[in-house]
Amino acid sequence: MISLKDTIAVITGGSRGIGAATATLFAQAGADVVINYKENEEKANAVADSVQHYGRNALLFRGDIARQETAHRLVDAALKEYNRIDIVVNNAGIWTFGRAGEMNGTIWKDTIDTNLTGVFNVCNAVIPYFKENDGGKIINISSTAGQRGEAFHSHYAASKAGILGLTKSLAAELGEYNILVNAVAPGWVDTELNKEVFSDKAFFDRAVESIPLKKVATAEDVAGSVLFLASDLANHVTGATINVNGGGVLV
Repeated sequence: MISLKDTIAVITGGSRGIGAATATLFAQAGADVVINYKENEEKANAVADSVQHYGRNALLFRGDIARQETAHRLVDAALKEYNRIDIVVNNAGIWTFGRAGEMNGTIWKDTIDTNLTGVFNVCNAVIPYFKENDGGKIINISSTAGQRGEAFHSHYAASKAGILGLTKSLAAELGEYNILVNAVAPGWVDTELNKEVFSDKAFFDRAVESIPLKKVATAEDVAGSVLFLASDLANHVTGATINVNGGGVLV
């Protein structure tokens, strides 16, 4: 029932985790995909192979979207290759430890630049195209940390809360152009991003116990909500946040 047949999707941070799962799921639904990644070409190639396994095309674009010019080059590359963009998924992000009162400015800046400024940069680059071409869909990956805060990760929580504010603002501003802007807010997800903390069994067990469904989400669980927002089933949904946290945060 859900189909993205013959659409073009740009996914940032598409070489691993939620981005990789989203790229593969979009391909299954019929989309061609532009996979932005920053460093790991081997993993990016593996995601491209997965997309191609489902008979769809994959364009790899290496670059740091925290840089405004890179975001514009990403959009330009997608348009040059496919002559259109229908969906943008802003997924690229980092998560690091930072104790308040001790965190240095570099850690703060790196997180805000990647997690929030990167989202703004890609949106800013694609919005003129969407305005001229009767709309499009933007899906931003936030986090429960942006909804409730997170001790020792205030920089991450601030970046993800900023995404929620940006999402609502763009939805209100761009609705008249048929540009739908929504967010997905995962809780704990079993991805490479959390591999280190989940290696502590006691920590992992506490995380699971805090979730009413008593399990941690997979990247595919999150990608499913992204697929819904990208599909025609969500054509009257904008400014919304879908929580994918197993009931761990109820807002």
